[in-house]
Amino acid sequence: MRASIGRRQFLRLGVLGGAATLLAPRIATSREDENTKAEALLLSCMDYRLTHHTERFMAGRKLQDKYYHVILAGAALGAVAPPPTEPAWKTTFWTHLAVAIDLTTRGGRPLRRVLVVDHRDCGAYEIILGRNCCEPRSKETEVHAGQLRELRKQIVAKYSTMQVELFLMDLNGKVETIT
Repeated sequence: MRASIGRRQFLRLGVLGGAATLLAPRIATSREDENTKAEALLLSCMDYRLTHHTERFMAGRKLQDKYYHVILAGAALGAVAPPPTEPAWKTTFWTHLAVAIDLTTRGGRPLRRVLVVDHRDCGAYEIILGRNCCEPRSKETEVHAGQLRELRKQIVAKYSTMQVELFLMDLNGKVETIT
């Protein structure tokens, strides 16, 4: 059986091909534009219980659809802690930050903000630092604040103009700023 196309089908294919050719530069440009809209990079924990709260928090900071998101178990802890954390986690964080900076710089607006959101009752902290690392609540705040501040110190040492904001989120979504 021989397949053939009629003149109308041929004409339709030609029109579709021409349209695709004309639109291709616009599609590529819009993708490029999307990469340059990011105003911040967010590092947060992988805990599924906080996904909605984290999105709402970012929207409340007027960053909805304007941030890159890196997720590591323990957030700040995953990026700075000594073993038994996975060394690749640190590499992942720093590589993602460098890529985010590169993408936004290409668009003419270099990335200038990193937000780090740790959370209470974090299983990664228990696994990495020990079962009683974060009890009572005051000690939990102190332990998280230490990891968050260490990460900020490392980011600013590497990217001196970077603004780093630190937060500790409760399981109910309430967020406190760590200075």
